[in-house]
Amino acid sequence: MCAVALEGFCGSVFWNASFVEREDPDLPVCVEQTVLVWIPLGFLWLSAPWNLMPLCRRSQVNTKHRTKLYLCKQLVVFLLFLTAVGGLIVTLVEDFGPNSSAEKNSAVFYTNPVLFAVAWILVLLCQEGVRRKERAVDSSTLFFFWFLLVLCDVFPFQTLLREALRQGEVRDIPRFSLFYISFGLEVIALVLSAVADIPPEAEELVKKNPEAGAAFLSRITFNWFNSMVVKGHKTPLVQEDLWELNETDSTAYISQRFNQHMRYELGLARIRFQKKLKNKLLKNPSKAVEEASQSNGLGKGVSQDVLMMEEKGKKEEEKKKKNEKKKEETNYPNAWLVTTLFKTFKWILIESAFFKLLQDLLAFVSPQLLKLMISFTQDKSSYAWVGYLYAVLLLVVALLQSLLLQQYVQRCFVLGMKVRAALMAAVYKKALVMSNDNRKESTVGETVNLMSADAQRFNDVTNFLHLLWSCPLQIIMAISFLWLELGPSTLAGVAVMVLMVPVNGVLANKAKTIQTENMKFKDKRLRIMNEMLNGIKILKLFAWEPSFRTQVEDIRGEELKVMRKFAYLSSVSTFISNCAPALVSLATFAVFVAVSSDNILTAEKAFTSISLFNILRSPLSMLPMLIASIVQTAVSKKRLEKFLGGDDLDSDIVRHDPSFDSAVSICNGSFAWEKDSEPLLKNVSLDIKPGGLVAVVGAVGSGKSSLLSALLGEMNSTKGFINIQGSLAFVPQQAWIQNATLRDNILFGSPYEDKRFQDVVEACALGPDLKLLSAGDLTEIGEKGINLSGGQKQRVSLARAAYSQADIFLLDDPLSAVDSHVGKHLFDKVIGPNGLLKNKTRILVTHGVSFLPYVDEVVVLLNGQISEVGSCQSLRARKGVFSAFLDTYAKEQSTQTHSEEDEYRDAEDIDFIPDAEDTQPDFPLVDAVSHILKTENSVRRSQRGNRSSFRLRKNSSLKRPENTKKGQRLIEKETMETGQVKFSVCIQYVRAMGWGYAFLALFVYLMQNVAFIGQNLWLSDWTNDAVEYYNQTYPSWKRDTRVGVFGALGMAQGFFVFLGTLLLANAAVNASRILHSRLLDNVLRVPMVFFDTTPVGRVLNRFAKDLFTLDEALPQSFSSWIMYLLGVLGTLVFLCLSTPFFIIVIIPLAVIYFLVQRFYIATSRQLRRLESVSRSPIYSHFGETVSGLSVIRAYNHQERFLKHNEQTIDENLKTIYFRIMSNRWLAIRLQFLGNLVVFFAALFAVISRDSIDSGLVGLSISYALNVTLTLHLVVRLTSELETNIVAVERVSEYSELENEAPWVTQHRPPEKWPEAGRLQFLDYKVRYRPELDLVLKGITCDIASTEKIGIVGRTGAGKSSLTNCLFRIIEAAEGRILIDDVDISTIGLHDLRNRLTIIPQDPVLFCGSLRRNLDPFDKFSDEEIWKVLELSHLKDYVAGLQEGLQHEVAEGGENLSVGQRQLLCLARALLRKSRILILDEATAAVDLETDNLIQKTIRKEFSHCTVLTIAHRLHSIMDNSRVMVLDAGQIVEFDSPDNLMERQGHFYSMAKDAGITQESLTAL
Repeated sequence: MCAVALEGFCGSVFWNASFVEREDPDLPVCVEQTVLVWIPLGFLWLSAPWNLMPLCRRSQVNTKHRTKLYLCKQLVVFLLFLTAVGGLIVTLVEDFGPNSSAEKNSAVFYTNPVLFAVAWILVLLCQEGVRRKERAVDSSTLFFFWFLLVLCDVFPFQTLLREALRQGEVRDIPRFSLFYISFGLEVIALVLSAVADIPPEAEELVKKNPEAGAAFLSRITFNWFNSMVVKGHKTPLVQEDLWELNETDSTAYISQRFNQHMRYELGLARIRFQKKLKNKLLKNPSKAVEEASQSNGLGKGVSQDVLMMEEKGKKEEEKKKKNEKKKEETNYPNAWLVTTLFKTFKWILIESAFFKLLQDLLAFVSPQLLKLMISFTQDKSSYAWVGYLYAVLLLVVALLQSLLLQQYVQRCFVLGMKVRAALMAAVYKKALVMSNDNRKESTVGETVNLMSADAQRFNDVTNFLHLLWSCPLQIIMAISFLWLELGPSTLAGVAVMVLMVPVNGVLANKAKTIQTENMKFKDKRLRIMNEMLNGIKILKLFAWEPSFRTQVEDIRGEELKVMRKFAYLSSVSTFISNCAPALVSLATFAVFVAVSSDNILTAEKAFTSISLFNILRSPLSMLPMLIASIVQTAVSKKRLEKFLGGDDLDSDIVRHDPSFDSAVSICNGSFAWEKDSEPLLKNVSLDIKPGGLVAVVGAVGSGKSSLLSALLGEMNSTKGFINIQGSLAFVPQQAWIQNATLRDNILFGSPYEDKRFQDVVEACALGPDLKLLSAGDLTEIGEKGINLSGGQKQRVSLARAAYSQADIFLLDDPLSAVDSHVGKHLFDKVIGPNGLLKNKTRILVTHGVSFLPYVDEVVVLLNGQISEVGSCQSLRARKGVFSAFLDTYAKEQSTQTHSEEDEYRDAEDIDFIPDAEDTQPDFPLVDAVSHILKTENSVRRSQRGNRSSFRLRKNSSLKRPENTKKGQRLIEKETMETGQVKFSVCIQYVRAMGWGYAFLALFVYLMQNVAFIGQNLWLSDWTNDAVEYYNQTYPSWKRDTRVGVFGALGMAQGFFVFLGTLLLANAAVNASRILHSRLLDNVLRVPMVFFDTTPVGRVLNRFAKDLFTLDEALPQSFSSWIMYLLGVLGTLVFLCLSTPFFIIVIIPLAVIYFLVQRFYIATSRQLRRLESVSRSPIYSHFGETVSGLSVIRAYNHQERFLKHNEQTIDENLKTIYFRIMSNRWLAIRLQFLGNLVVFFAALFAVISRDSIDSGLVGLSISYALNVTLTLHLVVRLTSELETNIVAVERVSEYSELENEAPWVTQHRPPEKWPEAGRLQFLDYKVRYRPELDLVLKGITCDIASTEKIGIVGRTGAGKSSLTNCLFRIIEAAEGRILIDDVDISTIGLHDLRNRLTIIPQDPVLFCGSLRRNLDPFDKFSDEEIWKVLELSHLKDYVAGLQEGLQHEVAEGGENLSVGQRQLLCLARALLRKSRILILDEATAAVDLETDNLIQKTIRKEFSHCTVLTIAHRLHSIMDNSRVMVLDAGQIVEFDSPDNLMERQGHFYSMAKDAGITQESLTAL
């Protein structure tokens, strides 16, 4: 009916089969005039509204430029409009003109020109709409329209031509000309629409981000990325080469949207949570409490759980009591994170789902086309053009599929990246406002883990999220198509697949438990490594490396056992997954032919089914993996929800009410560190007038620091309130220094004003230090201020406060870490009544008694309560707690005896001793280790039970400042390998694996390939039986042979793969073991200089990340790479055998393939490296922020740190984003190549269809279809392999570092050496590194046996260098040191170091028992150990501990006070009983009592030894036999203290600064 109407409309036949059933088919003219016109125009009208929208928006005044390209486009369309009008005129003239005939033109000649004219007007408007659209450079819909139009016009194009050629003339010249003119214009329009139209105002943006200016075609083929790939191929990319991110991909934009949704969702979740608690309480009060308490202990990672289980028994009773208290506090609203993420990113999700759906549907078209293709080759009577049509269709479907797939994948990966960024930003933001209870619950390490591991998990899951619905859809469709092919016997194959799922599940579960175990060992090993590297100096000084090495090796042994188990398990699962396809097809075909003798396996059935089974493989293997990773993510989700949903710091604790007349007032406040614990400060009331200077004094642990924390609002207030007027500046007890320049550390975000800056630097006595630093105030300070000594850090911290121009200054004992004269300078110039801050309110916590007379008010704390307040004089008169406190420190009091004029003179003296800076002995080898471990107020720490320190130090690093030459950086930038990974590295890895293993594995994999090809050839032969036994009964013996051989070959494949993976797994474990041992051995033998210039994090990274790659990633990528590579080669060999024509095509394709992958790998590898390099700043900045939280909050700089964090994440996102793009760039190119392989396979099958049987056609095409994916995989795996093999390179780099001298040489000293303990320095010179200046410039001295020598000198004089030389931490440049006439440079390091003892400045302890800390080699009996504990005044403490000597020392000794740690170090020294003792005097860390204990013990116990004391407090060495005064690396004075005082030289002036006079000496 419809056709008749159309025929009337066209005036010609609409459809007739004879048109196509011939050698040269054509379409009827009527179809060309109707259907082929309506398709593109229909598309245009449907899509037009989208492009016309910008025209309807009134508000925008159009400022966009009209470009030349735009004008050309409009001109072309206008000309087309004219052709349409022309067509209408021609028709009108023919029908109504002067020579019109009676026969009128049919309706179509009127409607088509009109339709076109309207369409062209619409296109004109659309193009204007596109021009007005924000940031649009072209329109994809218009491009499609032009494309469709040209495509549909190709048919009339050839019809008109053929017609003209057949008749020898052109009948209808006007229409003929008009058609070809308009066709030409359409092609031009198509080309123009594919070019991006970039307005001049957007050019800058496009330079920074070419993606913004990419046209539609360039976007779908990722052509805009070409320039990056070319650049990456020419020179290794660096961070600066990367383009800007799109605004919508930036962290600021993502996190702002995420936070918006999070606030709303979290609010709802909190309400739900409250309701749930209420209901629970009503139903079952006791149970509710249980629930509440459990919600608190969630997800601290596996390793903690195990510990928790053990402790649970002990803690059950305590818990029940606690739970009553904790009920209100368990605030853990859940089930809001996923909805938040969905709401934030729903559009990307929807888009990607749409692409995925289309791609899945297209995937099933190929097997159907394959089926048609096979039947075409069997049916010799069909026309050739049908075959060519199928071949082209195969190509088109494959191309479409590739384009859709890449769009989908790109969106998913970008989504994953955004989710990760959103979560990282949220975690960081939360950390800034977290309450102390929450902070206590998660250590820094765990929080960093949330940022790295948990956010990454979300990233990984979102990449493959759509497979949740896509996998089932694919499975259902594949099974339905199979059913159509093979009927019910399909179920046999499906049953086999379904059976595989639980087997895989069981294996996966087993693997998970093994992995958990593995992680436990890894954690343990890394913890020890971290401690070793942080305390490497102590290991070297005490020669303890072997003990620690065996410890690590033992754990590593366990770890490798577990790894081997895991490897065997994974080879079993590889075996199963490899047998699966063979088993599935075997089961299906066997059942199919066995069910009835009529069922004969034809080529169509066999190969269509095989390509369907191939489609089935992927979703079936992906689903279990996806589910497993969703389960893992669920754990991460809980952890993130718990962290992000926790309480914030209560901002109402501190009020800012201007009506108060005092600057700081506390009204009857009690404060605790945790919500429900006992208050630490009780009933404190305090009023401080504006501009006052108040000192807070009290014994250790009386709550001085806590008082300041309360003022900062860091503590929970249980009653009372605090009011503060004005802004705060805070100097913490342990200076917090950022990894930035010195200037940035002082400015701390304030604008730079030269005058103010110079004043502050002068006042804080930093001037001389700046002169010493290479780049002055622009010198980069390492992490945690490593290249500053303790005193310098403290002064920088004070300078930061002084520069900040705040109103109220909270100073937590800033003067303790500096020398007394520097302290005085700081007090006078900064803090005191005439200092920089004289008009500000200052609260100073101090131990320095000498400053108290100058303060306005003294507050005395006792056990968390204020016991007295008043001026110094009045309190002394009262004879209360304060005067008792003064008596404790009476020793220092002697300094106060100076008369006033003396004070003045002192003040002047300071000018000419500016470089006497500070307590840390000259800084080249400050015992930096211990520095890091120095605790802030250990007592308070242990009260809070805060164990966060471990992970804080992951990346801390010990470096040593040298008097650097200009421009020398302290920390060398980590070398990032560039360019291709050297072949030698691969050889190195294979050598570590063992050659035998490697070759055997390769051979086995080859055999697997042979079996695979054999099986398929057998199948193709089998399908030819259908032709042979046509209309005959199929003999059963033949059937059984076919099935049997087919099955056997399938199983052989699986078996070979199993064997191959087993061999490789064993080899890989071997390699891991060898490489780790080498690395560990070498790192322990590297000289100290290396650790001073390399951050610990970097070394630790070799043991963590790189070894992880060696253990897990590398073996996997290695075996997959071999398998896939051989698979591709096998396929190509087979294609060339079946259709020899193929060789012609394969060569150019191989060349293109090779080029693409070379280009890509260079870029991708570099992006990968950049990504890992740009990741660490995120975490180190985060670690830094968390450790300096109180400072950041005090100065109120949270916003600035958030911004900085966003920038660091953005830098990382850039690398990830462009890596995603580089992967898509490659994938789409490789898939096009693969599609060409398919196309040529089909094409040659058509060309040689007479000479080739249908079985081979099916085989070659189904092979080719499979090769598309594998091609891409091979490049991906090659690149992954290259990336992973870098780990071998990095590990071997550290296995080949230069070693220090051997530990033991042939020349061994006598057993009892040194018996006398005589020391001689002969013209001894030393420098830290070859390129630096001498530190000791020719020291010559003779120290007799049992002499007690004090060594003094200003900072940088070379005091510590002297001790380092004795231990050969640094080797001599010239000269020698003799101990009992043995030249120490001739004996082994361990022989030397074992016979000397040092009590280091900062006590370093290691995890493990107390016993192991004293005697790691188990050389001594328990009695001996108890004896030294008694001598070092620790016996009572240790005896009081539950486990006694087995008491576990926390990491860094956190659970002992600083004093106890120092006494333990003393015990170590007592235990070694060596004749020479070096005492690097502990200063700021120890209170006077401990100090006195240590001094007494040393005098008594080491009376028979030679003792060298590096002194910072001159009091302690005034009774020594001689004092050596060093200055600038030379001995300037060396005599007894009395003689030196009389000489009035260097020593005299130092003593005077310290307040020691001749009179006080005689008094001593």
